[in-house]
Amino acid sequence: MLRSNTPSKTKAGKAAFAIVASEYNSEYVDAMVEAAKAELKRSQAKQIQVFRVPGAFEIPVIVARLARNLQHAPVAPKSKQGGTRHTPYAAIICLGVILRGETIHAAHIGEAVSRALMEIQVRYEVPIIHEVLLLENEQQARVRCLGKKHNRGAEAAQTALKMANLMSRI
Repeated sequence: MLRSNTPSKTKAGKAAFAIVASEYNSEYVDAMVEAAKAELKRSQAKQIQVFRVPGAFEIPVIVARLARNLQHAPVAPKSKQGGTRHTPYAAIICLGVILRGETIHAAHIGEAVSRALMEIQVRYEVPIIHEVLLLENEQQARVRCLGKKHNRGAEAAQTALKMANLMSRI
């Protein structure tokens, strides 16, 4: 069931967020990226960095690299220019659209991506927000990605904010 988007009341504080998004089905994914960025900016995120990959199948390897780097990279002291040299991500948002075709290839991709993202999240204890959508057709994509009333990118950002807040408290 689709929920209507309402702006998040959760503030980002000094948190930074990464978005890993597929270039494939760009009309839909681009709209989700923009909605996610707008939601994070509205919540005063310190930093938003977007990483684009060719397709949904490539998302997990970039997420794994980001998560691994976070595990091994302490928060750096202020540099001479006044900013920090490294800001860990409070959450990583994954955005993509997989449209079913006449074969089962899309199901294989969707299942592999889901499994990989879950494993990365648990292994590195970094919130990985999974909005790599496996959809039946372009009508479903339009409703979930292009609309203002329902946009899975905004929803993903809201989940990232809530998870970042919770992780910072435990």
